[in-house]
Amino acid sequence: MNDREPPGTTIRHIPADDWNRAQATGQPVVIVIHDTDRHGIGWRRCLVPLAVAGAIVLGAWGLVAVLCALLDAAAHTVTVIAGAAGPIGIGRGITLKLARKH
Repeated sequence: MNDREPPGTTIRHIPADDWNRAQATGQPVVIVIHDTDRHGIGWRRCLVPLAVAGAIVLGAWGLVAVLCALLDAAAHTVTVIAGAAGPIGIGRGITLKLARKH
C-alpha cells in the first residue's frame, strides 16, 4: 500500500484530507474498530431452549394429572351406576354383583 494515498477499500471510513494531513505531519493514524461479536455463549441462546423444554415438561405433567382425574371420575361414575343397578343376572343362576354396598 502506498503511504501517500488514502486507503482504498480496506479502510473506507478515513477521509482523504485526514489521511493526507496525518501523512504530511507524521502523526500516526489510529483506527478504532468496534467489535460487535460477543465471545462465549449468550444467555438467550441457553435460556430459550430451557424455557421451551420446561414448558413441555410442565404441559406433560399437567396432561398426566388431568388424565388421572378423568380416570378417577370415570371409575367413581361406574361404581355409582353399578351400585344403583344392583346385581346383573345372566340366564338362570349366574349373577354378578358389580359393587358392594357399604
